[in-house]
Amino acid sequence: MSLPLVFKVDSIRQDSPNLKTYVFKHNIRAKSGQFLMVWLPGHDEVPMSIGWQTKEEFHVGIADAGDCTHAIHENIKVGDKLGFRGPYGTSFDYKDVDHLICVGGGYGTPPMLNLAQRATELGKKVTVIQGARSADYLLYEDLFNQLGVELLVSTDDGSKGHHGYNTDVLEEHLSKIDRSENVCIYTCGPEVMMVKVAQIAEKNELKCQVSLERYMKCGFGICGQCCMDDSGIRICKDGPIISGEYALEHPEFGKYTRGQSGKVEK
Repeated sequence: MSLPLVFKVDSIRQDSPNLKTYVFKHNIRAKSGQFLMVWLPGHDEVPMSIGWQTKEEFHVGIADAGDCTHAIHENIKVGDKLGFRGPYGTSFDYKDVDHLICVGGGYGTPPMLNLAQRATELGKKVTVIQGARSADYLLYEDLFNQLGVELLVSTDDGSKGHHGYNTDVLEEHLSKIDRSENVCIYTCGPEVMMVKVAQIAEKNELKCQVSLERYMKCGFGICGQCCMDDSGIRICKDGPIISGEYALEHPEFGKYTRGQSGKVEK
């Protein structure tokens, strides 16, 4: 979709204290890991990952994290409409992978759900490691369980699962896996977490793919707003999915991003 299409909200799930999942009846035809530009007229347009997806519907998990997303939370009800452009960007590669290990942190969980859904449809082995601040913030446990994946969780406060970081769970899990299988680690979430995941993958000599987020305006590689130092790759066009090894080569990965004006934000 090069021009915005407008879809009516079919239903809304309150999946955590500050994340709502909006369901739309449409076959979006997106590849796992791609994103949509979500448009709220009179406010702004923001990039969002796609979560659960079938030929009949798609889900978008939107956290109350900024002016536009706050306006969506406050104003958009069932039956209201939102505009969409896309899907855009690169996608996860799992064609030749036997065992997918999906590491999601906070609001990076929706694309991990999409990936797990697609991979299980192909009969692949999937382990999902999800981290959140507390049990109330863990996302889509019902849907992961519906898929039949191995689900491991961690919480900062110890209210459910491992008390601590999901990267600790990842390291422990890697000590038990079958290394004769073709294993790849996929991750989306806070960038500091993804740096650690990529480093763990590198230490274990495993492939890794990360899903990056940057401030985007056009969504398809024209404006340059989402370019990364020092390579200049455009996250909307050359990403958002890149290898963990390549991400670690960038000085800004996990250290800073740039805001609407291009100014460094830590």
